[in-house]
Amino acid sequence: MAVLQPSMKKRQVIANSNRTMFVWIAIMSAVVGICIVVGYFLVQQILFKTKVTNELDTTASTLHENNNNAQALIDNVRVLETNDALNSAKSQPEEKALQVILDALPADANTLALGASLQQKLLVGIDGITVDSLSVASQDTTSVDGQLPFTLTVRSSDANALKDLLRKFERSIRIIDIDTFSLEKGDSDYTMTMQAHAYYQSAKVIEPTYTTCTPDKSCEHKGGTTK
Repeated sequence: MAVLQPSMKKRQVIANSNRTMFVWIAIMSAVVGICIVVGYFLVQQILFKTKVTNELDTTASTLHENNNNAQALIDNVRVLETNDALNSAKSQPEEKALQVILDALPADANTLALGASLQQKLLVGIDGITVDSLSVASQDTTSVDGQLPFTLTVRSSDANALKDLLRKFERSIRIIDIDTFSLEKGDSDYTMTMQAHAYYQSAKVIEPTYTTCTPDKSCEHKGGTTK
């Protein structure tokens, strides 16, 4: 068996030390890499949790404010239900007082409902009035949003009956504005023609806001529109 010389033993020790050092450097590099990755992940999670917490705080504040507003709205509705003017204008005794507001300003451009209201409520109850024509234009034929134009022609041998009709229009809970008006005297009667318009207000549709938070992006808000 060959005997290692002192110089060979020294080189063997150095080689073993280098291998050991390389292994430890590799291990430490892996540990440092893992620590960096874990640290980055933890920082991302902390930032993400912070964003979510901030959004939750905002949502809680909004809900608290909405609850306060809702209670105030409920209180106002209760007061309106006891309003003498609204209760006196109800078309049916069993209806709620707020129905008068809905009748006065409908939520859609219902031309049939307007025509029926004119024929069954405003153009009846006055002796001597004859309706020659009544036409209600659809919203598609006018560029003014929220208005429903109509044309009415009536005749009567009594001018006072036509005055009573105009007073009835004036007292109507549904606001009606007269755009043009003409009165012609014939041999035996008067003919009154008017172009007027009633109003409506589209119902509001409120969509809630949805917030999506991801660790690598800012929080994205969707919805929250009012139509």
